[in-house]
Amino acid sequence: MPSTKKLLTAAAGSAGGDNLFVEDVFSTYLYEGNSTARSINNGLDLSGEGGLVWIKNRTSSGSDDHVLYDTERGVNKYLSSNSTAAENSGNTQGLMTFNNNGFSLGTDNYWNVNRTGTDIASWTFRKAAGFCDIVTYTGNGTAGRTVAHSLGSVPKMILVKNITTGRSWNVYHANLDSSNPAGYALKLNSNDVRQIATQAEGGNSWNSTAPTSSVFTLGNYNETNENAQTFVAYLFGDDAIFGEDGDEQICKVGSYTGNGTVGRTVDFGFEPQWVLIKPNANDDWYLFDTMREWTTDISERLRPNTSDEAGRGFYYIPPNATGMTFNASSGGALNANGTEYIYMAIRRPMKVPEAGTEVFAVDTDSASSTIPTWDSGFPVDMAFAFDTLGGGGAQKNSARLIDIKYLVTSSTAAEASDGSLVWDSNEGWGKDYDTNRVYISWMFKRASQFMDVVAYTGDGTGQATAITHNLTVTPEMMIVKQRNGTSEWYVYHSATGNTKGNYLNYNFAPDTGIQFWNNTSPTATQFTAGSSLVGGTMIAYLFATLEGVSKVGSYSGTGGTHTVNCGFSNGARFILIKRTDASGDWYVWDSVRGITSGNDPYLLLNTTAAEVTNTDYIYPHNSGFQMRSNAPAALNASGGTYLFLAIA
Repeated sequence: MPSTKKLLTAAAGSAGGDNLFVEDVFSTYLYEGNSTARSINNGLDLSGEGGLVWIKNRTSSGSDDHVLYDTERGVNKYLSSNSTAAENSGNTQGLMTFNNNGFSLGTDNYWNVNRTGTDIASWTFRKAAGFCDIVTYTGNGTAGRTVAHSLGSVPKMILVKNITTGRSWNVYHANLDSSNPAGYALKLNSNDVRQIATQAEGGNSWNSTAPTSSVFTLGNYNETNENAQTFVAYLFGDDAIFGEDGDEQICKVGSYTGNGTVGRTVDFGFEPQWVLIKPNANDDWYLFDTMREWTTDISERLRPNTSDEAGRGFYYIPPNATGMTFNASSGGALNANGTEYIYMAIRRPMKVPEAGTEVFAVDTDSASSTIPTWDSGFPVDMAFAFDTLGGGGAQKNSARLIDIKYLVTSSTAAEASDGSLVWDSNEGWGKDYDTNRVYISWMFKRASQFMDVVAYTGDGTGQATAITHNLTVTPEMMIVKQRNGTSEWYVYHSATGNTKGNYLNYNFAPDTGIQFWNNTSPTATQFTAGSSLVGGTMIAYLFATLEGVSKVGSYSGTGGTHTVNCGFSNGARFILIKRTDASGDWYVWDSVRGITSGNDPYLLLNTTAAEVTNTDYIYPHNSGFQMRSNAPAALNASGGTYLFLAIA
């Protein structure tokens, strides 16, 4: 007999039978309000499948509520998570339509969703078996009343709101109590501790009865079952198994007990992109997501029970490959010794790209004061910003996980900060760059089988350490750098193997030594950091060959014009090459500056030199690229060996 999870997987698939991915059912989308009718295209089918849209103005304090719209109640009707108020339908220019790729907004300037000049976050939950369902019902005041749902699994978290009358939100969570979770309730609009579900006002939220895969049960409490009142319930489960092979959990509803120690981790079984946390104490609800600076060094929190603007720098609980870590500043609010916490976490995007344009883009600096400076068309997770005019500090590398910090590829220096290197966009990165310089940015999106970013902390003992990653295949190229101290840039490449290391900041030939990778090959889940790569806070970029998207490979020089076949159909848009049998620079070409039959400008990662524009060492070719006979020995010596990374 098929398992529940297999049945859910089948139910989750599209009409064509394909499995769903987390990208198909959840989105965090950031935008700036402009009081102009517009569409927010987040890729989620709300008109066909239904769902919930939760919106919060991040930059206005005290007046802009969290607002929740859903397809069951219809457009221009919202509830506020931080309020007891009944449904508000007075704003006819708020959320105007639910679309097959997101939602549309009106000209709202006074209310909460599109005010000019404000930074706004939206979280969209599409209805899907095992993940999310939405139910409306009319209360009858009778204990034991059941409400049918279509989640297809046992709900682990339920948010209930009386939409007719001003009442508190009631929250069921499967981990509120180990023996009888339905004996307790939380208030989404309050910072109260859990309450015994039999309330002083008379009644019981859940009738002390746990939900099932087909119904949830209500008591006779006014906040969940007042007679003749209308209610909405948002149901969430963690039985949805999506992904390439239909075997990846996308949501986790659970709990942990704080211990007050630095370095403590909470294991979700996956890397999260969104998490909602509530202490079982007189403390707030906390909401984090990776689009809004949920990073190694700083976190922007929102509190669903208040209308406050976003707060930055208070809680440092960076996501890791399997959950989240409490660092030195995580403190009492989220890791107080002995305090119990409940949470709901959602997995980061995991879809395998089908084209290079989904995960890689090149753009020149538009010197814009708006976000983003560099446009990509997708959320950027790692980027290089290179000043083509050259000079000190011209080569900046940064990543979403390390916020505004950057490293210089030609330098051993520790990271520095640049307030213009912001990640506050779904369409690119950066803000307000120097109009006197000419920057180009190479932008990468993390994606299964293509590229991953791992921020980790070495144990400081100098012992080789296994580091978990989420590339889902064996890395063929890895670039690793210490962030908090001076060190080389270390590069692993399958062409030089696990006994050698390359230096990105030098033109040296590969060096041999156990200090690089401990003579251990990476796997589809881990790589081994040798003694030189465990001395502090580190950043690692992992790449693999993905058919038609990227190629990590090597070639032998001929001294004549020859083709390097990458398996592409329309040529390479990005090419990185380094000689491996002798010294040689790290050359980079891209299609924006030109990979043509004429001169092809290149930059070098290991120097601060300006781009070279008067050479023609490389030709385009549909399958990849061609090395020309006039290329120097660093690129095409007869019998020379070369590593490369190319992206279509």
